[in-house]
Amino acid sequence: MKRREFITLSGGAWAWATAARAQQGKRIPRIGLFLPPPRNSEVDAFLVALRGLGWIEGENVHVEYRDADGDDTRLSALAVELVALGVDVLVTATFPGVLAAHHATTTIPIVIIVGPDLVTLGLAASMAHPGGNMTGQTFFLTELAAKRLEVLASIAPSMSRAGVLLQRGNPLNDGTMSAMMKAAQAMKVELRPIEVSIPGDPGDALSTAGSAAVDGLVITDANAFVTNSSLVAAIVDKCHVPSIAAPIVASRGGALVGYGVDFTAMFRHATVFVDKILKGANPADIPIEQPTQFKTVINLKTAKALGLEIPQAVQVRADEVIE
Repeated sequence: MKRREFITLSGGAWAWATAARAQQGKRIPRIGLFLPPPRNSEVDAFLVALRGLGWIEGENVHVEYRDADGDDTRLSALAVELVALGVDVLVTATFPGVLAAHHATTTIPIVIIVGPDLVTLGLAASMAHPGGNMTGQTFFLTELAAKRLEVLASIAPSMSRAGVLLQRGNPLNDGTMSAMMKAAQAMKVELRPIEVSIPGDPGDALSTAGSAAVDGLVITDANAFVTNSSLVAAIVDKCHVPSIAAPIVASRGGALVGYGVDFTAMFRHATVFVDKILKGANPADIPIEQPTQFKTVINLKTAKALGLEIPQAVQVRADEVIE
């Protein structure tokens, strides 16, 4: 080999080795994702959307995933654990997740996939300029519960006493009932709160729900109902009345109608906030957004069990019909 060729090859090898060492030494950002339920299709949608933005797990980003296995009381410990790992952004969902993240850090950026009104909770200065370390997506749970009552009444017009399934101790219960009361008065429907303890004895929850004299059931967006689809299905079956809940609960928990935000779409869109933060944006300056996509699900299996006929016009307008 000629001396010039050797020098050229040696120089190329040295440059490649230097670049490789630099790449190895470069810190890969970490996303700390923690949620109440075990990993599901929504988490997969989040990871796919990340890849679409150029963030490849194991190559240029690490996703530290933790779940509370349906037990909200474990969320605080999970948040603290992720903060101790030095994640660059903390990502979570639901009211308990929001509080756990807030208590764990006031410096690491936090992205809320879906949660309550951060401004009302005092965790953000405004929707347009959050001002702190938290941003993401929120939707107004109380107004949505009132809307569900209206939707249920349109399908079950003879309803006069509507049960409202609430998780006992949920701090959002008062606001939810207040918003629903206004809608109920306009429709001349009596509301009967049904509070159940979750976690708790499933038998007690079924007994409480089953003893309520109602002819309709509105299932609120407490995280416990979203993650405990088998219990919700048992309650729906026990009450044996037309029921409405979040779309995911209608799909998994057997409610007659599902109406609300598209959680999968919100998981996908949350990656836009993460992308901006990993590229240097300050969460204080990233506007909080509200969902623009709402979803309606009709469960014909439940309708058949109740002996109800869902008008074809209603089925056509639904985003999903379960047969």
